[in-house]
Amino acid sequence: MNSLEKDTGARARKRGAKRDPEANKRLLIEATLDTIADIGITDTSVSRICERSGLSRGMIHLHFGGKDNLLTAAAQQFSVEYYAALDRMTDLGPDALPEDRVMAVVAADLSETLLNPRSTKIWHAFRGIASSHPGIALYSSTQDKKLVDTLRRAFGDLSIRTGQDAALADDATSGTLALLEGMWVSYLTDMQGFSREGAAALVRRFLAGLYPGCFDTGRGQAG
Repeated sequence: MNSLEKDTGARARKRGAKRDPEANKRLLIEATLDTIADIGITDTSVSRICERSGLSRGMIHLHFGGKDNLLTAAAQQFSVEYYAALDRMTDLGPDALPEDRVMAVVAADLSETLLNPRSTKIWHAFRGIASSHPGIALYSSTQDKKLVDTLRRAFGDLSIRTGQDAALADDATSGTLALLEGMWVSYLTDMQGFSREGAAALVRRFLAGLYPGCFDTGRGQAG
């Protein structure tokens, strides 16, 4: 009886998916991202996506017009999810100190929530083909305008408070983003040996050199 109920439920879910275009799109996008994480983007074929999603090839053409557009939609969804999570994790309120806002970004980017085997494999795969795939290139940058503005504004406030040259905010922003991108590469190449705490400490030391006294040890550690 339990087996019959499971089969009936599975068929009902499948029928429901057929009637829900948005659900089908989500299934195909998630199947694409999961397949990329498992076997890489080169081997992510239409057949493998269909096998994982349980949907037909026709659904890919119906909803996306082909594999290339599906890859673009998957890259967009991955980017949206990353920055939505980053926003949630860095929302410290309007009264937060600028150095705390900066280190919240560092801690979030190095956290298990964002920096994990699945996300780094997907990110690296998309970055690898971005130069030859304009659609993916739109969503594979690590320098989202909102993130850049958040860091630049925080460093700008620090520059004013400490009497530093305003141009230092641009250098600090670029340096922080470059370091964080490098940490993702380091994690991808040596997941077992990677230290989140060590990575956060390295970024902190870099920033302490630019803004002495503003990035004391113990603030905003990576989770």
